[in-house]
Amino acid sequence: MALLELNNISMLQGDFELQVPQLTLQRGQLYVLRGENGSGKSTLLRLLALLQQPQRGEICFAGEPIAWRAERLQALRQKITLLDQNPFLFAGSVEKNLAFGLKLRGIHGDRLRQKIDQALAVVGLSGFQKRRAKELSGGESRRVALARALCLQPKLLLLDEPTANLDIGQVGVLEKFLVSLPQQGMTVVIASHDSGQAERIGGEVVQMARGKLIDAPAVTPELKVV
Repeated sequence: MALLELNNISMLQGDFELQVPQLTLQRGQLYVLRGENGSGKSTLLRLLALLQQPQRGEICFAGEPIAWRAERLQALRQKITLLDQNPFLFAGSVEKNLAFGLKLRGIHGDRLRQKIDQALAVVGLSGFQKRRAKELSGGESRRVALARALCLQPKLLLLDEPTANLDIGQVGVLEKFLVSLPQQGMTVVIASHDSGQAERIGGEVVQMARGKLIDAPAVTPELKVV
């Protein structure tokens, strides 16, 4: 069964219209949402995160049509994590940022600290637990936000330009890790204007232009990052 399905979607924002006749995200798959700036990638990510309701069409999660009611949306949104291009960090320490969502899910004590340590190690920020968020560079802030998202182990992880402002070495490490997530059952969507990213990490390409999906050749889903 598909994790998320969009059918006959239309959403108008000012002069911009997003149109998605059909899009299916399968469980445990990696997708690269590719397109120039202004093509509608970020708008589509917010739709996939159930943060905006389309004016027309239907969205299904795990085969069930979305009922746009607050109590139902809250439960579904806990299964989806969106990392914006310019992520917001809470005031205080890196540890506090990562602990927030975990505590809401009832995780405390040694288990909480273990999850935080593991997530920071993955993004190359071991030892940053006590660093203040306001002291971080742009690239460090982005990696902390990604670690915070990974701590929550969502069913669907949506990433808007996750490797922007990172050096080449950091990009390679991060891309290699992102490729591993579908193997753990997570569905991952990466929005990128980097035309080479899909070729480096594999996955299915979803091409966008002017708010519409256009045909694009699929990339064989295999690890290509070294």
